[in-house]
Amino acid sequence: MSSFALLLGALALGYLFANRRWMPADSPAVLNAWVIRIALPALVLVQIPKIPFQPELLFAAAGPWMVALGACVVVPLTGRLLRWDRGRTGAVLLTCGLGNTAFMGLPMIQALFGRDAIGTAVISDQLGSFMMLSTLGVLIAALYSGQQIHARAIARRVVLFPPFIALIAAFVVGALGGWPAWIEYVLDRLAETLTPVALFTVGFQMRFGDVWRLRLPIAAGLTWKLLLAPALVLGVGMALGITGQLRDVTVTQSAMAPMITAGIMAADARLEPPLATAMLAAGIALSFLTVPLWTLML
Repeated sequence: MSSFALLLGALALGYLFANRRWMPADSPAVLNAWVIRIALPALVLVQIPKIPFQPELLFAAAGPWMVALGACVVVPLTGRLLRWDRGRTGAVLLTCGLGNTAFMGLPMIQALFGRDAIGTAVISDQLGSFMMLSTLGVLIAALYSGQQIHARAIARRVVLFPPFIALIAAFVVGALGGWPAWIEYVLDRLAETLTPVALFTVGFQMRFGDVWRLRLPIAAGLTWKLLLAPALVLGVGMALGITGQLRDVTVTQSAMAPMITAGIMAADARLEPPLATAMLAAGIALSFLTVPLWTLML
């Protein structure tokens, strides 16, 4: 309960600071840099070496791929049925095909399942959501906005992403027997900043102004992201005989709110920016209800 209170408190403080203008408007850029370049790599470096690799862990990486590829089928069909233009379809596809498995997922997984589940959640985030964002996400933004696609730029983005570099290093360290105690202590302290800073940043960027006006595409998109997508992952897991914490963490990660970075990508590509921003706000708020409900059901 105390861990979940920390999540809600950090989120509420971020929203309060933004509305009261107690911090500069560009503060999320600085906070994001800390999370992406320091806290998340530290978490990866300290948790991954502790996980004995098993083939079943590929299911954790596959969860976000199922969500995104399923969205590539469901969202365009929904868009045709509801007569959406390319901008709206692209915005819903980006935001509801990619989940917030890092900024929200890792803190919520720790609160709901405990610290020993973080390693599985990191694999889901790095080999699943991040890879999807850097490949399929870039492709979707380009296709729906009419931009050109550069394979070299995509590959460079993946290879130079700090948490991905940390992931490769963590696999090497794990194979060599792990970190010395003093290095693990330092990494642990840095990793502990992920939850409050990440959730504060999420709260700081939440905007609800257009939620009611855009309620129909938001409802359609979030029905997939918060309900149908995790149900799909759960069904595949049951069919494959995946059980226990691996199944539960993967399904829960699949049920996370839309990814903030995907929303920013949609806005940058001019894919109906007000919808992308409103989808993030509504999805984050609703996920604090739906994610615990999924956990209880599991």
